[in-house]
Parts: sequence; structure tokens; C-alpha cells
Amino acid sequence: MSDKEHGFAIVVHGGAGEPLDYTDGCDKAAKRARDILLETGDALDAAIAAVMVLEEDERFNAGTGSVLCLDGATIEMDASIMDTRGRLGAVAAVRDVRNPILLARAIADTPHVVLAGEGAERLARSLGLERAKPISAAQRKKHEELLKELAGSVPAMPGIDNRMFERFWNYKTPLQLPKGAAHDTVGAVVRGPDGHFAVAGSTGGSAPSLLGRVGDTAIMGSGFYAGSLGAIAATGVGEHIVRHMLARTVYGYLEQGMPLQQALQRGLDLIDKDVDTGLIGVTKTEAASCSNTHMPTSIVEQ
Repeated sequence: MSDKEHGFAIVVHGGAGEPLDYTDGCDKAAKRARDILLETGDALDAAIAAVMVLEEDERFNAGTGSVLCLDGATIEMDASIMDTRGRLGAVAAVRDVRNPILLARAIADTPHVVLAGEGAERLARSLGLERAKPISAAQRKKHEELLKELAGSVPAMPGIDNRMFERFWNYKTPLQLPKGAAHDTVGAVVRGPDGHFAVAGSTGGSAPSLLGRVGDTAIMGSGFYAGSLGAIAATGVGEHIVRHMLARTVYGYLEQGMPLQQALQRGLDLIDKDVDTGLIGVTKTEAASCSNTHMPTSIVEQ
């Protein structure tokens, strides 16, 4: 954590539970955000730029590195943006888009706040956004590794009986059983030099999950929130994060006058310690991250 009276702040995370070796990707994303912030002064532009860097890095579960769904063929992604200028947009369960964060930003300019599935993809086509890259060898390898454990006794998703996926199976192809558990999100929070705040997040979803599953990344107040006091982003298992409205809850602690680091830790304490979870945030004077596991993170201030 660090404190700063004036200037801007950027915090980027690469997902709770991801290797710290990936910190270089977060550093690259934060540097890109800084460059954009110095160019435009817009906190949201900077947050989106950071997330785009991570969407293009196949190591992270977002954009081009998104995990395959249980059928081994489908990818469903969520993304969101929010700032203190009134811009708010999210996309859920979108498939054929290279950078879902750009689609979330575009949705903020429509009459709506959230678009999902086919409608979101049609908007992406009309806007000329790039289609998703072909499924890579790295994505297929991750999926093969996942397909080794769902039939076992170890929960592939924290707190969930593996047999639940078989009971509620809703894919066209037959069930093939796997190892858990990709549920990472990438995200960025930014305080602009003008005092405005922004947050952006993107995820390739959770593995395992039922088709059409939407996590916290697309749900305002759960995976993300920005207000006049700061911006908060969460990462981890969406089903746990949503139940606590984690980002908005942490922001509520800020409203009570709690320092940022303490607010993040208190929010983290709401989640079972066995569930990988992380939080990042910026306020008028602080920039910090907090997690109950390893989480690649980068903080830049000026």
C-alpha cells in the first residue's frame, strides 16, 4: 500500500491465485495505463488500456487467454467498466470478441448498462470490433488439465459438489469430467490527475461452469465499483463475491472512514479462506491491493 496526496494512481491485478511470475504482465499493463493517462488524463481510458494489455496476454484468463468451457469448444467472457463521470457498461457471456473490455466500454454509450450473448456480439460486429482469435494450443492444454478431476472427490469449485455439474449439465455435447478451477479476473483501478476514479475488469469465466454462467465481473457492486471516494475491483470465485456484493461492501467501509488497506482486508475476511480472493483499490490518497493467496499486482503512482 502507498499514500499520495496528489497526482494519479494505477493498480492492476492479474487474478487471485495466478503465479507471481506473471507480475511482469501487470507491470506492462500498468505502464500502458500510465502512458494513456499522461496523454488523455482520463482515468477510464487508462483502466481500459491496462485491461486490454492483459486480454492480449495468453497467460491470463481474459480475452485471448480465456478458459474453454466444459464442452472444450465454447468460450464465454464477461467484462465491465465504470467511472465517476457516469460511464457504466458491462458485457456478459459473449463469445466471439477479441477484447470484451472494448465492448463493455461501447455499451456504456448505448441506452443500456449490460448486454449479453448474441445481442452483445451483434453490437460488436456493428462496431467493427475484432473477432476472437482461434483457440490456441495453450488454451486446449489448460482444458485437458481441467478434464482430469471433476469426477474425483476434490471439489473443482470451492464449496460445490462435483456431481452438481452432471446433474445440471446444459451443453450439447456429452459430459466429460475435469479438474478445477480457473476463475480469475484481470482488472485495473485508476485515480486520474483530475480526481476522477475508474475501474475496468475482464474475465474468461470460470472452469468448471454451466453454459451461460455469468460471474461477478459483469455485476456492478460485486466485482467492481467506483464512486467519489475511490474505485474497487475484486477477483476470485464470482459466486462467493456476488453473495457479499464485495466491491460495494468494501466501498461502504470507505464511506465509514476506514483506510483503504483496512477496508480491503475487512472485505477479504468476509470470504472463506479456502476460496482464492483478491481486491485492489484506489482512493483520493491511497493505492493498495490485498489477497488471501498469491496475486500478480502492479502499482504506479505519480
